[in-house]
Amino acid sequence: MKERLKELTESTVGKIKAAVDAAALNEIRVAILGKKGELTAILKGMKDVPPEEKPEMGRIVNEAREAIETALKTAGDRIKNIELEKRLKEEVIDVTLPGKKNKKGHRHPNRIALEEVEKIFIGMGYEVVHGPEVEYDYYNFEALNIPADHPAKDEQDTFYINDKIVLRTQTSPVQVRVMEKGKIPIRMIAPGRVFRADEVDATHSPCFHQIEGMVIDEGITFADLKGTLEVFAKKLFGENVALKFRPHHFPFTEPSAEVDVTCFKCGGKGCRMCKGEGWIEILGCGMIHPKVLERCNVDTSKYSGFAFGIGLERIALLKYEIDDMRLLYENDVRFLGQF
Repeated sequence: MKERLKELTESTVGKIKAAVDAAALNEIRVAILGKKGELTAILKGMKDVPPEEKPEMGRIVNEAREAIETALKTAGDRIKNIELEKRLKEEVIDVTLPGKKNKKGHRHPNRIALEEVEKIFIGMGYEVVHGPEVEYDYYNFEALNIPADHPAKDEQDTFYINDKIVLRTQTSPVQVRVMEKGKIPIRMIAPGRVFRADEVDATHSPCFHQIEGMVIDEGITFADLKGTLEVFAKKLFGENVALKFRPHHFPFTEPSAEVDVTCFKCGGKGCRMCKGEGWIEILGCGMIHPKVLERCNVDTSKYSGFAFGIGLERIALLKYEIDDMRLLYENDVRFLGQF
């Protein structure tokens, strides 16, 4: 057994030194030290060695194992160094090459403008509410005091799914749904996409965005509406802007008005942006029509309210001095990257 161990150790160490890669080294390890390896088989035969020879044989077996394991470790380190040198030669990095930048996206101009508007109204205690874009005719028209024969319901202006379902033409239906819940007081804005059968040009699109707001409480007057919109305009366009309310007509508000602000580019003197007028129209508003409140089961003897609607694209166009609304949707990174 002593001779066998000596021959096994010498031959194994020789094979280990000749190994050229980790796979070959692992094969030797398994063949000698594995569960069915040669040295393991010798160890299992120790039970047949006479008792007086066992101490000596145990020492020789342990020396053989230690010699083989030492050779394996030395060869493993040698092979790792060889493989590392090979990789370093093959994977050369040219430090003179320019670096590659990760191109990061950013918010769309519409999103930037929307978040700014939302921040202003949330700061005044408003809640942001969303609703369905595919809406019932009742919520989109009838509940808002727009009768069946109203021009706004013409198929040339509205996308109809069927005679009772339309793509919403404004976000006002969200206001109706909130009123129906009967939880008053209400302070809310409803941003979202709306759809109208408009031809695409510099200021029109069949799909665009609106932000509509509503307040209902006891003792709400037109003065509250004017004060709210003044705070909003000054926060959005600057503290020096002034507001002008022009009488108008909307079916769901009475009295109604359109609101202009002094041109924040020229300060009201007249320029290209305001077309020389010194004023820029930004939104429509008014006191909620009693018929709309009554249809939504709001007690008009106790409560009153106001509503307003802002075109999000119009805000973005004005704020960033963009001349053509189509630029917002053409996905040209040369344009969008400016924001």
